[in-house]
Amino acid sequence: MKEKLQSIKQQAMERLKDVKELKALDEIRVEFLGKKGELTQVLRGMKDLSAEERPIIGQMANEVREAIEGKIEEAKNILAVKAQEMKLKSEVIDVTMPGRKRNLGHRHPMNLVVDEIKEIFLGMGYKIAEGPEIETEYYNFEALNIPAEHPARDEQDTFYINKNFMLRTATSPIQVRVMENEKPPIRIICPGKVYRSDEVDATHSPVFHQLEGLVVDKNITFADLKGALEVFAKELFGDKIKVRFRPHFFPFTEPSAEMDVACVACGGEGCRVCKGSGWIEILGCGMVHPKVLKMAGIDPDVYTGFAFGMGLERLAMSKYGIKDLRLFVENDVRFLDQF
Repeated sequence: MKEKLQSIKQQAMERLKDVKELKALDEIRVEFLGKKGELTQVLRGMKDLSAEERPIIGQMANEVREAIEGKIEEAKNILAVKAQEMKLKSEVIDVTMPGRKRNLGHRHPMNLVVDEIKEIFLGMGYKIAEGPEIETEYYNFEALNIPAEHPARDEQDTFYINKNFMLRTATSPIQVRVMENEKPPIRIICPGKVYRSDEVDATHSPVFHQLEGLVVDKNITFADLKGALEVFAKELFGDKIKVRFRPHFFPFTEPSAEMDVACVACGGEGCRVCKGSGWIEILGCGMVHPKVLKMAGIDPDVYTGFAFGMGLERLAMSKYGIKDLRLFVENDVRFLDQF
């Protein structure tokens, strides 16, 4: 049995000389020192030894175990050091290499225009009001003096959820809600997404953005409307911009008008952008219809007001000379990087 123990020790030491990875090291440990290992098998045979041989063989077996375990620990430490050295070499940082440029994002051109318009009206004393994008038929149509036979209420123009609910076609319902819950003086703007059943092309989209405004107080006249919108246009397009008002019809205002600005592309001389007219229409406006005031609980004999509404995509296209509305939603980085 002494020879067997010596043989086990010698074999283990030879095997441990050439070990090159931790997995192989663990296999050697199991092979010699595990529950079914060679040394364990020898120890199980000690029951057949005489009383005089047992302590001698036991001591020798312990010495072999300690020697093998010591060699295993030594090999393990060496392999750990080598693994650390390899890791350091593979993860070395060359400080002379150029750094990687991180491309920073920026605000979308639509957000640039929306934020600029908000700042203009906030500076004029307006507040921002918000409302639901799913509206009732009453707030979207009835309260704005749009009768049941009006074309805007047709299914081909409006996204109906059911008979009484729809995706809002304008942000005008917000104005009605504010008039119902606040007493004059009122001075608000209502920016947000609106929905209409339009085919997608260079100038139309079923989802777009509007900003509408409302002022209600005593002695408000069309002159107040004209002055406020002229200030807005000059702040947005520059002091030299020219504006004009043309008579128009809206069910919720009377009198009503559309406001044009001189074409920013040609300076009013006429070009393809303005179709030779020299003018670009940017918004609709008018004095709030007395019936709308009355339905909202405001006495039209005491208070008057004006309202206006603009498509924000159209304004952004005019301001930046963009000819296709679809560019705003196509996420083409070449387009977005220009802003």
